[in-house]
Amino acid sequence: MQYQPSQPEKWDIETDVVVVGFGAAGVAAAVTAHDLGAEVVILEKAPEGQEGGNTRVAGQGYLNTSSVDKAIAYLTALCGDYTVPEAMVKVWAEEMCQNNAWLESLGGDPQEHQHQPVGIEFPELPGSDCVHKFHDGPTYGYSLTWKRFESLVKQRPIPIFYETPGRALIQHDLTKEILGVKAQQGDAFIYVKARRGVVLTCGGFENNQEMIRNYLPGVPYCYTSGTPYNEGDGITMAMSVGADLWHMNNYAGPSMALKVPEVRTTFSMQSLHFSKIIPGGMIVVGPDAKRFTDEKYKTCHGKVPVNGRWMPLSTPCPMFLIFDHAMFSAGPLYDKNPSHGWTQIIERYDWSEDNRAELAKGWIKTADTISALASVVGLDPTTLDDTVSRWNHHCEAEHDAEFGRTLMLAPIVDAPFYAVELSPSMLNTQGGPRRNEKGQIVRPNGTPIPRLYSAGELGSIYSYLYQGTGNIGECLAFGRVSGRHAAAETPWQ
Repeated sequence: MQYQPSQPEKWDIETDVVVVGFGAAGVAAAVTAHDLGAEVVILEKAPEGQEGGNTRVAGQGYLNTSSVDKAIAYLTALCGDYTVPEAMVKVWAEEMCQNNAWLESLGGDPQEHQHQPVGIEFPELPGSDCVHKFHDGPTYGYSLTWKRFESLVKQRPIPIFYETPGRALIQHDLTKEILGVKAQQGDAFIYVKARRGVVLTCGGFENNQEMIRNYLPGVPYCYTSGTPYNEGDGITMAMSVGADLWHMNNYAGPSMALKVPEVRTTFSMQSLHFSKIIPGGMIVVGPDAKRFTDEKYKTCHGKVPVNGRWMPLSTPCPMFLIFDHAMFSAGPLYDKNPSHGWTQIIERYDWSEDNRAELAKGWIKTADTISALASVVGLDPTTLDDTVSRWNHHCEAEHDAEFGRTLMLAPIVDAPFYAVELSPSMLNTQGGPRRNEKGQIVRPNGTPIPRLYSAGELGSIYSYLYQGTGNIGECLAFGRVSGRHAAAETPWQ
């Protein structure tokens, strides 16, 4: 592996702790280190106005557990056979119980989500009743909790350098200590000295197709509904200084969504939302023109039960949403209300009310018959005709004999007919450099790389199953852990 640059002749910026990434984990690390007396600088890849990572565009919930012992039992059960060291589980559980107290101590207003215990993703697992999902302030969604997190940094003298991605870690030749970060600004590089430590909080690799092909099972490609700036930078930086990796095959997905070249992130189709009932008939087929799942099934963040195991939802590519004119004319296929998701909140694409602008763009295909529609999208006409006919018979019988679907049992009969190509989609990946209970990034032999820490989705603790709101909760928990330990380092000379 190529050796990273040694200490430069001149440092452009000097500080105690460098935090790479400005999402919830970066906030918690930076605020904690600052409040313990360390000088802190944040390097952020996105331009100002698009910072916040997945935290900004997620549902805005964070996990606060009500019992350390029950949280230990629940996380251990979530891990299944993919065990996480007991010391890590213990620290996670202890810190998760402190998320509300920490936020309140800084002026926040934690409010529990309504409809508990519906938010418990795996209620059958031991300790699950410790799960409590919170957000800041009276309203859920719309980046409001992120705005609280962001304000904690903005209230402090913590410089934020936007459009300044970290590109390499600067490591001492002999001691292997991390001395700082080589970052990019435009076509130039700057060197940022970290007298005490570096904390990587720059997210996963959900917008890096090569890493997706290498690490994620079952998806030849996958597109993000979250920030497009998470391209695995922290993974490559950490690997280059000797870091081990873990949980690289785990991710919050897949779902099925529309991805077009004109927009960086995905569109979630309203008809595929578990809880939404849309007039008209629809199914989803794979490249063989056959259905492969209950299209209205509610996954557990992309996981479905298969033969006694939880596995990622099958997404045979390419996939096509097939529907009739009754659905097309019922209203917009995409909900542009800016409650969550990068496309809704940041891109703000103005989807037409009658879907005709998207039809004209070619995002939606149409034909007068199912056979003709199959030819338009490259499917076998006879097979698609048979698949739609079989679906229509299921609707007549009010029973989906193939996949047990119970919602929107409406036949596809109202011509013309339409198709939208769907792609696998996800909010985030969980894998990255392995960390220990102090937030230190470690080598394959388990020893820490001196002065290098991480938090958040970059090397998340979630190895198998994932509890909703757990990522932002972990960002806060291990952001504090890493911030505390980085601030406690003795400055190097």
